[in-house]
Amino acid sequence: MSSQMRDYDLFTPEVMADHHAFLHRVRAESPLARLPQLDAYLLTRYADVNAALRDKRMDSANMAQVLQRLTPAEQQELEPVRRAITMWMGHTVPADHVRFQQLLKRYFTPAMVDRLRPRVRAFTHELLDAVAGKGEMDVVRDLAYPLPANVIAELLGMPTSDREQLQAWSRDIVPIFGNGDVEQIRRAQRSMLEMHDYLRVIAAERRREPREDVLSTFLAAEAEGIVTEDEAVANCVLLLFAGHETTANLIANGLVLLFDHPDQLARLRQHPELMPSAVEEMLRCDGPAGVIGRVATEPVELAGHPVPAGKHIYLALMAANRDPEVFTDPDTFDITRKRNRHLSFGMGTYYCLGAALARMETDECLRILLERCPGLRPAYEVPDWQPTPPVGHRLGSLPVTF
Repeated sequence: MSSQMRDYDLFTPEVMADHHAFLHRVRAESPLARLPQLDAYLLTRYADVNAALRDKRMDSANMAQVLQRLTPAEQQELEPVRRAITMWMGHTVPADHVRFQQLLKRYFTPAMVDRLRPRVRAFTHELLDAVAGKGEMDVVRDLAYPLPANVIAELLGMPTSDREQLQAWSRDIVPIFGNGDVEQIRRAQRSMLEMHDYLRVIAAERRREPREDVLSTFLAAEAEGIVTEDEAVANCVLLLFAGHETTANLIANGLVLLFDHPDQLARLRQHPELMPSAVEEMLRCDGPAGVIGRVATEPVELAGHPVPAGKHIYLALMAANRDPEVFTDPDTFDITRKRNRHLSFGMGTYYCLGAALARMETDECLRILLERCPGLRPAYEVPDWQPTPPVGHRLGSLPVTF
């Protein structure tokens, strides 16, 4: 039994002010909604989003499709970035995605996450040592952003001295994942090509002396004929972004949730063993990937409505994660929530490879932060939310005192 399908405008003050309230309304009124400005559809119910994530006819929405809206001259100028994106895991044809995923599963093991845990603790302490004397910091700039950058640099085998450069490249590449304008995509392309050149130098070193890092894993696979060097380098750029931005946003968003719910913060301070469960609730309430794109490779039926092949469908993970059909009191932030089956890391073929790593980094970072800063409190009136189209937000800064 399908309900009526309606049209919605995502670019209104109402959506900007409170996207959760807007998505609750859409989910109740029109489980499959039309977005005329984007020539796309929006899915909001947990059951529908979960099914779409597992549906083999729904392909990852390739970032390269954003470039198709540009003029022929701009497309020609930005051909290198388009070519790199078509080699990215999750943005390539399904067979290539599975090939890269199986390869990286050799590296992203529970043992690797355990091996990195002491490094994550050390990085967190170093970053807090740098601001300890001031009694204040910007959590985004001083902790949430550099911590995962250091971890990814470690995974890629980059020297410590180059980690500032890594963060700069990552910041420049962000617009490729949103609706960046031409100038932003030009800058992203420049940074991406610089990073490619940089990684090729490290790759040459790893061929001579392999190590326990991602690049060495890729190069071993290259020797077996599984991947090319171009694919290895392109996917290291993707790992930089995917493992950096998302974890940084999870740490910062999670801290805002704790500030917004002082009772839960107090409970977590008394019972630090609740941190893993608290991280799951942060992922559910304000996970780093609020909406993800898919393309129907053939005609499909979604929420009882036919959708033609070639159409873009946005899966609102943030709406599914607050579906009252699945979660009791879905808008309540409860760090002891049981059976928290959120969809923040996706499902099926495109399930996030770095999920265990992101959980561990957030757990260790927030645990140490709360332990070392008993007087931690926000130093802002309202959080510095910046919109991330089509629906969602990220923190531009997060000033605190301690």
